[in-house]
Amino acid sequence: MQAIFETLFDIVYLCTVVLLGVWMLRHSNGVRQYRLLGLMAVILGCGDAFHLVPRAVALCTTGLAHHAASLGFGKFVTSITMTVFYVLLYRAWRERYQIVGRRGLSGAVYALAALRIGLCLFPQNDWLVYDPPLLWGVLRNIPFAILGLIVIVLFYQEARRTGDRYFKWMWLAVSLSFGFYIPVVLLAERFPLVGMLMIPKTVAYVWMVTMGFRAVRGEKGAR
Repeated sequence: MQAIFETLFDIVYLCTVVLLGVWMLRHSNGVRQYRLLGLMAVILGCGDAFHLVPRAVALCTTGLAHHAASLGFGKFVTSITMTVFYVLLYRAWRERYQIVGRRGLSGAVYALAALRIGLCLFPQNDWLVYDPPLLWGVLRNIPFAILGLIVIVLFYQEARRTGDRYFKWMWLAVSLSFGFYIPVVLLAERFPLVGMLMIPKTVAYVWMVTMGFRAVRGEKGAR
């Protein structure tokens, strides 16, 4: 039952975010923020596919333990693409709210993203084993969490200041995604059921992409 439910859920999720992303790219009409929103959705779906497809195969065949290498490689790819996702979301924030200057802020965002990706590259992560070390899971997610916090604060401030109805709840969606993700990082190895929090975390990402889609669709006619 778990295999069937997860596989169907993942298929719907991946198809949804990639198709919405492609739609936004095709209908961006040269608007930079729309291209960024579409690109981040496509990267989200393609990156997550590296992990979710092997997971579906493992669940439907011999189990997760027998597919440790492919699952670990998928997690590695997803860790990088998720970082790129938030950098693109930050860039979309700058374009949408016409932010100029603030080089220190951009420097911090790019430095955190680079640090996160750099930490993911260390062999001590043991990506290809079934039970990787928790310490490195925590270390590589510290800059990622800080990056997420920055994005939360930025969208909360600007959407509230401008009365942006399309991105009014972006801060909440990002908050929920991290709120569901962090317990998985810390506890899933000891308490496997905690891993179920990845489902609402995924829903939060669909919500983010949907906000971008609604903005492109709703504002396209007004331009």
